[in-house]
Amino acid sequence: MSSTERKPYPITEEEKKNPIFKYYTENMTPPNPGPMKILLSGPMDPKDAIRPEQVREMLKPGYMKVETGYCVMEDGGGYLCLNNDLPGVTLEMIKWWFAWHPLEDLRYKIWNPYCHAACAVDEADRKKIKDISIPLENKIADVVHHIAEDVGGGLEDIEIHFKTPEFFGFSKEELKEAHSYVIAGCGLAENREHGNGKLPVVMFHYYREIEGGIETRTRFWMGYRMEAGRSVCVLPEGAAIPIEAPKGLALHNVEEFGHLASFLPDLYAEYGKKPF
Repeated sequence: MSSTERKPYPITEEEKKNPIFKYYTENMTPPNPGPMKILLSGPMDPKDAIRPEQVREMLKPGYMKVETGYCVMEDGGGYLCLNNDLPGVTLEMIKWWFAWHPLEDLRYKIWNPYCHAACAVDEADRKKIKDISIPLENKIADVVHHIAEDVGGGLEDIEIHFKTPEFFGFSKEELKEAHSYVIAGCGLAENREHGNGKLPVVMFHYYREIEGGIETRTRFWMGYRMEAGRSVCVLPEGAAIPIEAPKGLALHNVEEFGHLASFLPDLYAEYGKKPF
């Protein structure tokens, strides 16, 4: 994940004139060494992985048996989990970030200049996000992000269909009581180089307040989609996700969220109360 081995995606002259450009840096914040050490030690036991149907367990105090790791499941699907601290970040900031960043490519590039090439929403979603009468949480759910990024396996075109917390079985009341929030969705990813078709992915971020900030408890399921509240592996019989895929995405998540925490408090203080 060393930035010395990679090149950042190009920045346009117009982007350099954008006031947000001051938050752009190629000297990214070093990732949290704790989860990095765990991930680099090798894959976890698939028996300790959970399915999307079990995410409500995160409402309980404490932690699951494995909070950081990756593996290939018995049915061939990829899985990763990650626990990463975001010091100085609040739940309100992270909600604002997910609503705010898809409106300009530069907003996505400052998150990770070495992996993030572009991010956009369609015109209807843009109007929804910019509508000052719509509450912040409602600017995230039921919005589709169109992303171009590379987490180590080549540039991918990704669609993320963000869902409400209720889609995954959570009520806003119980999340508030647990000092937590859920930002999650279902996506499709297609690698431009390999051309193996669109891979369904379920993405889940459970954010919880901790002393001095929040923690992100992330889960991804690669090769799965949700049907009537349950996850279904849609890979062909005998097929399996390469182990490098969940490992690469897990390492990417440690890197990008660590860097986000380094500038999000200042970014939010400057732009958080302004129109989108």
